[in-house]
Amino acid sequence: MAPTLAELMVGQEVARAEVVVDRARLVRYAGASGDFNPIHWNERVATAVGLPGVIAHGMWTMGAAAGPVAEWAGDPGAIVDYQVRFTRPVPVPDPGSATVEVVAVIGALDEEAGTARIDLTVSVEATRVLGKAQAVVRLS
Repeated sequence: MAPTLAELMVGQEVARAEVVVDRARLVRYAGASGDFNPIHWNERVATAVGLPGVIAHGMWTMGAAAGPVAEWAGDPGAIVDYQVRFTRPVPVPDPGSATVEVVAVIGALDEEAGTARIDLTVSVEATRVLGKAQAVVRLS
């Protein structure tokens, strides 16, 4: 059941998730998005341009962070605005994976508009990878 504005308060945590990404997921995302930049799959190219290694696509990271908010809202269409700043890359080791941690908290409520601003903390190994990540969700 979707949340209502009446049951929410500023500062309340509404979602928390860990999203795992490995090299296979990056390859699948590249195929779906059409972004075949080799920094997302080729270690040699990534390190040659100064990266710590292969990194996740920024748009994948942004989408992964929005998932828990859409799940909490009960409808991905309830997210009427979403924006982030890309602050740090998400290195994806091979073998292995990276875990993107997402915490969503009510930042503001607008009863007139029927919306809640959700402030997201998105990090990998306690380092924020997205800054000023905010979603506006329309609720009843």
